[in-house]
Amino acid sequence: MYIKLNFILFFLMVFNMVIYPQTLQYPQTNKDNIKDNYSGTIVNDPYRWLEDDTAKAVSEWVKEENKVTFNYLSKIPFRDKIKERLEKLWNYPKYSVPFMGGSHYFFFKNDGLQNQSVLYIQDDLTAKPELFLDPNKLSSDGTVSLTTYAVSKDGKYFAYGTASGGSDWNEFSVMDVSAKQKLGDNLKWIKFSGIAWYKDGFFYSRYPEPEKGKELVSSNEYHKIYYHKIGNDQSLDSLIFQDSAAPKLLLGAQTTDDERFLILYLSTGTSNNAVYVKDLENPNSGFIKIVENFDNNYSVIDNLGSKLLALTNKNAPMFRLVLIDPKNPDEKNWETILPEKDYVLQSASIIGGKLLVEYTKDAYSQDYIYDLDGKSEEEIKLPAIGTVGGFSGRREDTTAFYAFTSFTFPTTIYKYDINSKSSSVLYKPEIDFDFSKYITEQIFYKSKDGTKVPMFIVHKKDLKLNGKNPALLYGYGGFDISINPAFSISRLILLENGGVLAIANIRGGSEYGEEWHKAGMFGKKQNVFDDFIAAAEYLIKNKYTSPQKLAINGGSNGGLLIGAVTNQRPDLFKVAVPQVGVMDMLRYQKFTIGWAWVNEYGSSNDSTQFSYLYKYSPIHNIKSGINYPAILVTTADHDDRVVPAHSFKYIATLQEKYKGSNPVLIRIETLAGHGAGKPTSKIIEEQTDIWAFIFKNLAIKTIY
Repeated sequence: MYIKLNFILFFLMVFNMVIYPQTLQYPQTNKDNIKDNYSGTIVNDPYRWLEDDTAKAVSEWVKEENKVTFNYLSKIPFRDKIKERLEKLWNYPKYSVPFMGGSHYFFFKNDGLQNQSVLYIQDDLTAKPELFLDPNKLSSDGTVSLTTYAVSKDGKYFAYGTASGGSDWNEFSVMDVSAKQKLGDNLKWIKFSGIAWYKDGFFYSRYPEPEKGKELVSSNEYHKIYYHKIGNDQSLDSLIFQDSAAPKLLLGAQTTDDERFLILYLSTGTSNNAVYVKDLENPNSGFIKIVENFDNNYSVIDNLGSKLLALTNKNAPMFRLVLIDPKNPDEKNWETILPEKDYVLQSASIIGGKLLVEYTKDAYSQDYIYDLDGKSEEEIKLPAIGTVGGFSGRREDTTAFYAFTSFTFPTTIYKYDINSKSSSVLYKPEIDFDFSKYITEQIFYKSKDGTKVPMFIVHKKDLKLNGKNPALLYGYGGFDISINPAFSISRLILLENGGVLAIANIRGGSEYGEEWHKAGMFGKKQNVFDDFIAAAEYLIKNKYTSPQKLAINGGSNGGLLIGAVTNQRPDLFKVAVPQVGVMDMLRYQKFTIGWAWVNEYGSSNDSTQFSYLYKYSPIHNIKSGINYPAILVTTADHDDRVVPAHSFKYIATLQEKYKGSNPVLIRIETLAGHGAGKPTSKIIEEQTDIWAFIFKNLAIKTIY
């Protein structure tokens, strides 16, 4: 009887472990009694202490959270197999679009698994490439990356920026092109800056040196434009422009191809800008204010003699191309070269005396050639529904280069002959994957308010619509950014295991111009979440998948999206992976460049804006008693774009309030930032863990 009773108890214990797996033991996270008053509403902020990224207590908390996460991930039996497969898929040569500098061609190449792509130089396209700059030699672990670069007009100098550990902070250096040697120029505390060459130096943007220890969290204020002359110490750089009365102003500099004009862009946020112009032929002249307000977007393509060719959405939500005379800048004097169409005018370049123009129609590229007066000449035929990443070439060149990519079309580099109007392949990758077995379809579904939203769906051709397929739904929905078809090595892992990849082109982006963007801003942000939820419902209703087989993913503003929809409809998703997300909508504006997003989201300092931010802020809408999906949050210790405190406070709140059996974990990368410049080794490790987590919680039987 005693033996039998023990057997029954043992059986029940095992049964309960299988049916009701033991909840993970998360670290104890201390709570403070901090409260804020927002226009009469008292809001608790118990995890405020996690905002201090340099505090010892935060460092210890990070270690403990990572210990739990990596212990969980290490027990997934197919994790190593996923990593092996990713490394095999990743290991092929990758090329960038070539660009000209002086009499030389430059291009980037990654042999396969190199942490950073290497810059090569060649005299012509048939000459043997020579190594010019290898970023892998800038650090032992590949965490120093190249960010921006530009060759001087005469081809003598190459200026470039580097970032360490994924931070947005840049250092600028200069190389002598012919000698392939680095010069002594070293410029620091640069952020959100290009390189605008003029004679024997360049214009750039920088901030004052931040307080020591606060480099990754302090608010970025008092942007200034400087001119650096080659060979000078940075302390000798000339201050070109500042606005001391407006500390929260972003400044950017551009010079026209002939270096006649200096274009100054001023912005109070991530979209819409003013434009000032200085005629450098008259060095003593001041700036001419072409546009003084921040109501629309403007981008100067180049000059045509004494006039400026500019792309704008002023009175044209889908954008138009106009010619502006700086001496007569009033809008009534603008000449329209390319009028607004029913789809978005994305970019324009002057190459070989022609306008090479890219439009976006239903979130994919369509490209054309026009003469400089705006007369249509030719459509550039593309190999599939996909995305062209702009054109590379100079005004005097008769050859242009472009990259084409799509979900099942690895990024391929093309050469385009302006005279014959024909494309030819320059670099085509060879990958260990049979793309012929897969199909990309574009569907249109209705959101909650009846708005028609496009979505790309990628899957095997023989997919059975039985509701049993694992699926990943991705979205972004903000900042006027269009999510176009693009190739992703890591997503092949899902596809070859019978999964469905869905990309929803939700409102907030630029897929249909400024009106589409505005429909997902400020108090209309709920449209973004409704669009994404409707996309999930479409996939489920049409039996591509089911709630138990659906994972969702997004990063940055897309991380906010995932946090919000997980709170609003946890029943729709089995797995959620918010990456480097904006999770605290009441305090985001207090860190680094967060103030620049107020033009997109609104601010909790405003009573009306607070009310709608509070309704969807991911941290503030986590509730007890809710069966949340399995959640893996990812962030990085050097992210000074969306500071990791967002993710820290989010997961601490979730681990406090959620008592179910699904894992809610955070993966905190070291010596990495918001994503740009991350070394290949770290990308593969992170993607391995994400897919292992998704596969385990979707109960996918892998083919490995």
